[in-house]
Amino acid sequence: MPYAARMSTISVHDLRTRIAEIVAGNKAYDVPAVCTRLGLAPGTSDEAMQGKFRYVNSRLLSQPTARLAEIGQDLLGQVWDFWLAELVAKVSEERTPAVSVLTRRRIIEVFDGQPLCPGYDELEFLEQLWPITAMPAVSPDDDVWGRLSLKDDIVQHTIRNHDWSNRELLERLGLLDASKALLFRFLEAAVHPTAIDEAGQKDRVEKINRHLQHDGYRLSRSGRMSGSPVYTVDAASIGTPADAAISDMLAKFEPEQVHARWTAALDRRGDDPAGAITLARTLLEDVCRWLLDDLAIPAADQDDLPALYRKLSKGLKLAPDDHSEQVFKQILGNCQSVVESLGALRNKLGDAHGGGPKRARPAARHAELAVNLAGSMATFLIATWDAKRSIPIGTAVDG
Repeated sequence: MPYAARMSTISVHDLRTRIAEIVAGNKAYDVPAVCTRLGLAPGTSDEAMQGKFRYVNSRLLSQPTARLAEIGQDLLGQVWDFWLAELVAKVSEERTPAVSVLTRRRIIEVFDGQPLCPGYDELEFLEQLWPITAMPAVSPDDDVWGRLSLKDDIVQHTIRNHDWSNRELLERLGLLDASKALLFRFLEAAVHPTAIDEAGQKDRVEKINRHLQHDGYRLSRSGRMSGSPVYTVDAASIGTPADAAISDMLAKFEPEQVHARWTAALDRRGDDPAGAITLARTLLEDVCRWLLDDLAIPAADQDDLPALYRKLSKGLKLAPDDHSEQVFKQILGNCQSVVESLGALRNKLGDAHGGGPKRARPAARHAELAVNLAGSMATFLIATWDAKRSIPIGTAVDG
């Protein structure tokens, strides 16, 4: 039975059966000892001789689901089994936020039309994640060429011939229904610096995160390998609910530069606060320069963020002097103060300037503040600019 079909519905029965199958693979006289090590009721080798699978399964029947998952995990520590690992992961993930089939389809589309692993052999890449030699071919009974394994299929359809797209390949590997643990391992491997160069990695991470964030996850920088970023999927790094709204707005406004600054700042909030603070200011500078250019307002290369904001606020009529209502004058004056403070914070705590041993070092909370302020100000400026023009946001910005 193809992997995707086998794993499409998970039940306690599936998990119990797989545990029993693996333990029953031992010699009959060893089965009682293996069961005892797993915390199951003791018995005799004579009883196991009468039926190894029945011996194990009868001791698993009374175990609750949580305990079965623990037993499965303990067994994986003794002998690795891909299918058991998937069953344990799926049962363990039942009460956690899912990654929907729609999100999975959209992520798979990111890989269509490009190599899964430009950095080294794709079969080697796949074999790190799936036991493709042990997985059955799509239709082994009808195959006149004698292809018995999924690896045979992959060689035939992606190497000898090129009649499988990456979408077809990944769907046959079961990625639409895989555990989140396997899905996340695939994504982490696909953006690993050994698999793809830094420019491709940046583009791939941004595109994946655009879909993954809707289900409460994202690829976040977790370290470096020889200077190149390493990413892991992390739910905790999503941040505030405003992150997704800001990200959507900036992606529609300018996906290549502005949105890339935003995603980089998000990724660096936790592990590189100084870099995140610098990116926060650069993000706002980018937005100001894009809008000034669109409004045909000159800006010199040496203009810093406060100078750029003053020019833009005049063009968008956001300067306090442009309003008579005291409450608006106060709010807009505070906006100007926020922009100036971001510049000062970057000079004081960012990584754009060197500092001695006594220089203050920013914490993650400082980066969180700077990035959130910059994102909020950027979206406010873009929304104001959009309200003053006839072309709706999402249309490409010239310049």
